[in-house]
Amino acid sequence: MKLTSPQEEFYATERLSAIEAQRLAQEIAFGPIVFQVSRLMLKFDIFQLLLDHKDGLTMKKIVEKTTLSQYAVQILLESSLTIGTILLKKGKFFLAKAGYFLLKDVMAKVNIDFNHDVNYLGLFNLEEALLQGTPEGLKVFGNWATIYEGLSKLPPQVQQSWFAFDHYYSDCSFPQALEVVFQHNVNTLLDVGGNTGRFALRCVEYDENVNVTIMDLPAQLELMKKSIEGKTGVNRIDGFGIDFLNPHSDFPHRNVDAIWMSQFLDCFSNEEVTSILSRAKASMNEHTKLYIMETIWDRQRFETASFCLTQISVYFTALANGNSKMFYSEDLKECIAHAGLQIETIHDNIGLGHSIVVCKKQQ
Repeated sequence: MKLTSPQEEFYATERLSAIEAQRLAQEIAFGPIVFQVSRLMLKFDIFQLLLDHKDGLTMKKIVEKTTLSQYAVQILLESSLTIGTILLKKGKFFLAKAGYFLLKDVMAKVNIDFNHDVNYLGLFNLEEALLQGTPEGLKVFGNWATIYEGLSKLPPQVQQSWFAFDHYYSDCSFPQALEVVFQHNVNTLLDVGGNTGRFALRCVEYDENVNVTIMDLPAQLELMKKSIEGKTGVNRIDGFGIDFLNPHSDFPHRNVDAIWMSQFLDCFSNEEVTSILSRAKASMNEHTKLYIMETIWDRQRFETASFCLTQISVYFTALANGNSKMFYSEDLKECIAHAGLQIETIHDNIGLGHSIVVCKKQQ
């Protein structure tokens, strides 16, 4: 594996002193406890209390302002103090910078809910998932081959956190993405893996002449139809049911202007990605553009984003499907080439760190 600068230099250099490395090792060992304590400091509004009281609060005052016992408050405060999310000065507790980001950073909240509601129990089976290549952690919710088959049947809170996570990372990229897609004349667009139809709605709103076909699992199309019902432009959106894992399930055989795949291909193994792209190619002509929008971990502007994305890959292993991940750029490029497509251009820094890879048929 090769990385480009500055990531190559960052990941090749030891960044911690011996004491700092020892500390990190213990943070990893107690990771589940650190996570749950921090989540509950949010849920019980203790971080918010400390933010509201800039002069600090004693433990007694925090107990009075919550419904928790002194024992519970003391457990959370002492743990949080050593985690580094709060500070203690002259007998009063204050909010630290890390606690502030957990409280105010929307991305942190989305990630916490996703990891607690969707991933936490299933990650216990990560070892089994890695050895077998199947999402063994998904069994905590149901007996499905992939999480996508069971999305409509997940417990309400789990489903809510899953969609909040998915939509948060995609929605803020749509304004820039629409500009990229519609810089060419687009009358027909295939939205592959269109989920609940959020991008399709944005397309028909953006261009009054475009017609969008959402391709997805039949059960997912039912969710999509309920989601877009009554919205503007819905008459220009239709659905096409398909099992993407079946190599004989073809795309609609018609000359489309654009094919859109957003946060979709990362749901499949590299072999499956090549198969899907090969079938997409069959519905393309020499003018069709294929747009792949993904959060590629080694093309990120900030290292924290790379960290988040490589951890999200573990969700795919343990719960989603057992064999996919967030893309390493060279892997995606190989899949595109093997499918008989060529990259025309790549647009980086879309939204929260997406890249849009624009492809066409090989000449």
